[in-house]
Amino acid sequence: MNTVLESLNRALLNALKTDERVLLMGEDILDPYGGSFKVSKGLSTKFPKRVLTTPISEAGFTGLAAGMAMRGLLPVVEIMFGDFVTLIADQLINHIVKFPWMYNQKVTVPIVIRAPMGGRRGYGPTHSQTLEKLYLGVPGLVVLAPTALGNPGRLLEVAIFQEKRPVLFVENKLLYLSKLFDINSSPDYSLEQIVLKRDHLEKTENYYPYPIYVLKIADAPKCDLTLVTYGYMAEVARNAMLRLAYESEIFVEMIVPTILAPYQCAPVIRSLDKSKRLLVVEEGTLTLGWGAEVITRVVEQLPNRLRAIHRLASKDFPIPASGYLEREFLPNEEDIVAKVRKIMKES
Repeated sequence: MNTVLESLNRALLNALKTDERVLLMGEDILDPYGGSFKVSKGLSTKFPKRVLTTPISEAGFTGLAAGMAMRGLLPVVEIMFGDFVTLIADQLINHIVKFPWMYNQKVTVPIVIRAPMGGRRGYGPTHSQTLEKLYLGVPGLVVLAPTALGNPGRLLEVAIFQEKRPVLFVENKLLYLSKLFDINSSPDYSLEQIVLKRDHLEKTENYYPYPIYVLKIADAPKCDLTLVTYGYMAEVARNAMLRLAYESEIFVEMIVPTILAPYQCAPVIRSLDKSKRLLVVEEGTLTLGWGAEVITRVVEQLPNRLRAIHRLASKDFPIPASGYLEREFLPNEEDIVAKVRKIMKES
């Protein structure tokens, strides 16, 4: 498994092999097509009765999957483009996440909804968005985002088999072809994996099985700035970190959570105790985004103790189909480098 796509495909194959309760459903996922981004390729050939193609009705087959989950099955739903998570809002927000509360915790709805998000492929304003922020504040919903830094397939398997709550699994389209990060062949970096305990009010497992990664420049003499990001933006920021270190002697520590909601702030606070400077980077639009919540949590816990707090995100406009304009709208490596240099200069 060299790429994120291969890791996710292998995870789905393993899940289908391991447990007959696992089903995969979505539009155009049958072979030989295997889905728009080929994450499902080969699965229907091996498991024709449990890989189900659906009509073009996201609300319909998500609702069907919810019923399956309540009856003891483990459905995995593939949304063709993440933009279409808007079509499942009623099923997810008003039904799926609320059923355990409505029925006094006598039912669970262990459904995993996979959603390819993000731009940079010229698909235009309705097929290039990063919309997970619409779901980050929904009580009872877990929002996960795989990254090339760890094992994205393992993350998906944990979501399928260990998580009793519904999961929105956010897969950035450009991340699919990213090679899995091998720390042993990357002497420029050091990587730490953190697994956090749950809040004391939780009554289930006492830990989140979703790691948070801390990436540093190897043997960095200091920590000048804490950068918090996730998904494909971690790949973009990783290159920016090297440039900043070798061109400007600015050393960045990057925090990459795989769980976006419920949000866990502890590793960010630990890093900020050293750096005193924070930059949050996301591909979603700037206003009222994930980064705003990260910053709010930090400010609540570290009042008047930071030297700089900044965000970098997409512009608050629909994403253009033009490749040139799309690059101007979405945050990139140059933007991160320029932003960090400006922060260091002004603080």
